[in-house]
Amino acid sequence: MRDFLPAELVRRRHVINTIQQTYEKYGFVPVETPSIENLSTLLGKYGDEGDQLLFRILHRRDKLARALEKSEVEEKDLGDLGLRYDLTVPLARLVANNSDLPKFFKRYQIQPVWRADRPGKGRFREFLQCDVDITGSKSLLAEAEVCSAVCEVLLKLGFSNFEIHINHRQLLKSLIKASGISIENEGNALVAVDKLDKIGVDGVAKELSQRGISEEQTRNLLTLIQRPCGLDEAGELERLKAGLAADSEALAAIQQLAELSALLKSTPASGHFNIDASLARGLGYYTGPIFEIRSPDFSGSLGGGGRYDGLIGMFKGSEIPAVGFSIGFERLVLVLEEKGLFGQLGCGPEVMICHFADVSDAKVLEAANCLREAGVKVEIYPETPKLGKQIAYAETAGAAFAAIIGATEAKNCTLSLKNLVTGEQQTLPWKEVAAHIKKP
Repeated sequence: MRDFLPAELVRRRHVINTIQQTYEKYGFVPVETPSIENLSTLLGKYGDEGDQLLFRILHRRDKLARALEKSEVEEKDLGDLGLRYDLTVPLARLVANNSDLPKFFKRYQIQPVWRADRPGKGRFREFLQCDVDITGSKSLLAEAEVCSAVCEVLLKLGFSNFEIHINHRQLLKSLIKASGISIENEGNALVAVDKLDKIGVDGVAKELSQRGISEEQTRNLLTLIQRPCGLDEAGELERLKAGLAADSEALAAIQQLAELSALLKSTPASGHFNIDASLARGLGYYTGPIFEIRSPDFSGSLGGGGRYDGLIGMFKGSEIPAVGFSIGFERLVLVLEEKGLFGQLGCGPEVMICHFADVSDAKVLEAANCLREAGVKVEIYPETPKLGKQIAYAETAGAAFAAIIGATEAKNCTLSLKNLVTGEQQTLPWKEVAAHIKKP
């Protein structure tokens, strides 16, 4: 969990503004949900490993004291609330609780989430998620829309060295089954495969072995899910289709991937996606196509998502289809910083007003207000030491100009404007300063 200083916060807000503007262009509307949810809402939605990463909130006062007085205290006795783990489960609860929402609800949400994770590069216990979701539709147009919106965000930020890896949860289940792994071990296999990009083939093989999966089953699975070199998207789909020709559910999933691929070629995602049968996405609520952003410039995922048709029904009692995509905001900011893609983002004042002791504070404020009303970011040096000290501070604060006001300037409502880059200095009326400093 971190503090953010001004320069970093300016960069973060630049990314957030780009995300908001792009999502709204696609017709998505903003929502926010509470930081705290009932544990009954959160538990069981993220798999066993996810449940272990929930930050739980203890009961307070008497209720906590009564729980601690028990001879055998269980974890569930100590609290029934937790910090939200992601933004998808709260969205499912929100949709289930609000029957007056549009049939096709397109929402985006940019808020912090919390996970009791081990911090590492690009990983934090408190971090921002930027979700975009569509509920109410089973059409693959929904998948295409969320993938397109996310791709457009990345491209607008100047980042193009990425791919969206796409798989289908049913296809992956069929591949696990075809490798000889029992249904009882399916969950264990999914958890292990989900770590392929982190621990590699040998690491996954070792973990599968530790989870009771035989060497032959492991070899079969790793052969089935890994794409041979030289195959394009159509070739990979044909390979998968040939290997699962007797599995109708797998063939239906492959057909969906083929249709989604064709749709994405008409969006900003064209040239930025590939079919990846090894993609697992560990969260337990996915039911259809799944996605993950990867880049050679960053080890790990830069975002992900997928279809989760059953999640809202857990709260509502009737199925509402849904699909979403989440940008890994913290990791994205890190990549943009490392690649120098932020450029020059203004932080701090454009003008520092420096003044002499014989000028009234009221006159200084009047000059500052005139510039601010014209759209100039203005800081006033609050004291009156020697002028050189004030100008030196203006440079330290990152101001482009120092606006000097002495007795003559105060009387004539002018400012002696010094360009702190070129050293050029001229006297201008207050009302002409904004136009001068903003000209190209």
